[in-house]
Amino acid sequence: MRLRKLGTQGLEVSAIGLGAMGMAGVAGMADMYGAVDEAEAIATLQRAIDIGVNFIDTAEVYGPYTNESLVGRALSGRRDRAIIATKFGFRLDGGNRLGVDGSPANVRRAIDGSLERLGVDHIDLWYQHRRDRDVPIEDTVGAMAEQVRAGKVRYLGLSEVGAETLRRAHAVHPISALQSEYSLWERNIEDEVIGVCRALGIGIVPYSPLGRGFLAGKLPDPATLPSGDYRRRFDPRFEPDNYARNLAIVREVERIATGHGATAAQVALAWLLHQGDDIVPIPGTKRRKYLEENAAAADLALEAADLAALKALQPAAGPRYTETAMASIER
Repeated sequence: MRLRKLGTQGLEVSAIGLGAMGMAGVAGMADMYGAVDEAEAIATLQRAIDIGVNFIDTAEVYGPYTNESLVGRALSGRRDRAIIATKFGFRLDGGNRLGVDGSPANVRRAIDGSLERLGVDHIDLWYQHRRDRDVPIEDTVGAMAEQVRAGKVRYLGLSEVGAETLRRAHAVHPISALQSEYSLWERNIEDEVIGVCRALGIGIVPYSPLGRGFLAGKLPDPATLPSGDYRRRFDPRFEPDNYARNLAIVREVERIATGHGATAAQVALAWLLHQGDDIVPIPGTKRRKYLEENAAAADLALEAADLAALKALQPAAGPRYTETAMASIER
C-alpha cells in the first residue's frame, strides 16, 4: 500500500484508510449496520494492518465509546504499525448524544477518555467532530493544541467545517487534515474548501466515499431496508424519486468498472485518489472481504476517458441530509 501525506507537519498514512464506525454499533444507526460481529470486526482491523492499511478512523461518539475500545483491543500489539485517528466534540449523557460541545473543558475531558479506551499513550490524529458555533474555533483549537504540547496528540484535524473556519483554526495551530463527506455523489467541498485546504497545506480525508453503500452498486432498493435504517429515515437521496434518478450515477460507475475488471466501489475510490495526492478516503467496513476489495482500489489506474465521464455526471438528486442534520455542517 502506497503512503500519502496529510498536511505539511509530517503525518503520513496509507493511501486508503479504514473507517471503523460500523464495527461496534452507532446510536440511532443500528439498523444501518446490522448486528455487531466483534470477532470479525477485530479480524478486519488486524487484517488492515497486515496488508498496509494503517490509517484507522474511530470516534468517541461511535457506540458511544465502545468503538474506540474495540479498536484499542484489535490493535494491541500492533500499535507501532497503526495511525489512529479519533474524534471528539459532542455532549454525551450515557448512550445519548445531546448536542455539540467544543468548549475547552470538553476538549480536556475527551482526550483522556479516548486514550484510555484505545489503550494508547498518544493519538496520532485528533479531530473536532463537529463545529460548536457557540464556542470560538480559536478557543477549541487552542485547547486541542495544549494536548499536542502535552504529548497526548500528534496532529490536529477538523471535520465538516467551511473555509473561513479552516483559516481561523490554522492560524492558532497547524491543521493537518479536514474530514468531510466527499464522493462522486457529494462534491460540495470542491467549490471552495479544497482550494483553501491546498493553500494552507491541509490534507483531505473523505468519509462516506461510497455514498453510504450506494456507489458500490450492491445496495437493495431502499424500500426493502429495515424501517429504522438511517438511509430511510434521514437521507433524502434514498427517497424513491431521488433514488431512481441517482441510479444513473451508479450505472456509469459500473460501466467503467466492467471495462477494468474492477468493482464499482473500487472505481469510486480510485476516482477520489485521482483528485489529488493529498486525498485519503476512509471507506467503512466491518468485513475482511470488503476491506481487501477497497484496498485494491489504490492500484486501479483510471484512464482520461474514465475521469472525463465521471466528471460529467450530474450531481446527486436531493440534499445529503435532512435540514436538521445539515445544521451541524458548515458550508
